[in-house]
Amino acid sequence: MKIAMWSGPRNLSTAMMYSFGARSDCAIWDEPFYAAYLAATGQDHPMRDQILAAHDSKPDAIVAAILDPNTGQKPHFYMKHMPHHMVAGFPMGWARSCVNVHLIRHPARVIASYGAKRSTITADDIGFRQQAQVYDQLGGIVVDSFDIRQNPAAMLEKLCNAIGLPYDPAMLTWPAGGRVEDGIWARHWYGAIHASTGFAGPEGPLPDTDPAHRTLLNEAMPYYDKLQALRLRP
Repeated sequence: MKIAMWSGPRNLSTAMMYSFGARSDCAIWDEPFYAAYLAATGQDHPMRDQILAAHDSKPDAIVAAILDPNTGQKPHFYMKHMPHHMVAGFPMGWARSCVNVHLIRHPARVIASYGAKRSTITADDIGFRQQAQVYDQLGGIVVDSFDIRQNPAAMLEKLCNAIGLPYDPAMLTWPAGGRVEDGIWARHWYGAIHASTGFAGPEGPLPDTDPAHRTLLNEAMPYYDKLQALRLRP
């Protein structure tokens, strides 16, 4: 089974990748199109030059690897994708061979977390519009990171059942530190996950949004609300 997990940044996405990677039957791939996105858009992200040097930036070659039955060499293959990485002209037909899952998080939480890593945030950085577009194109299963953190075991079992994969309790824990599958960008973004050995506890109240980001929050909310209404219920 190929699983395409679509998620914006700062959204429990790396923890979910580590969770599936903790299964003995599942290979993982960290943001296959990130370098291609940077090359195509010219975006000035942290570690841009290192990412382009270390990762494939040719979309067709990435698609060929996704479709290659030998990639990962395990029965199941989990890919962490960001919707905003799929810029106009990038192939998307490969995704129809996958089980598509859409991981969402309240925009106020995403903006607060992303803002701690980058001083400037745009709608394209956090990808709510693009995620709704990918859902419209591919359909699939929606899961909210809030629900996962409330009860990881129950929600992971529900998600596995929904995609036709036997639940494995090994998904609840992983060793501290990085994984060989991490993108080179892990050194900038993955400090908290590298210090963890499992999912963080339930999230608290929504954070206050910086006045400078209120317009961004208001722009993202309709896309989040649309997908949140379709989510897999606890």
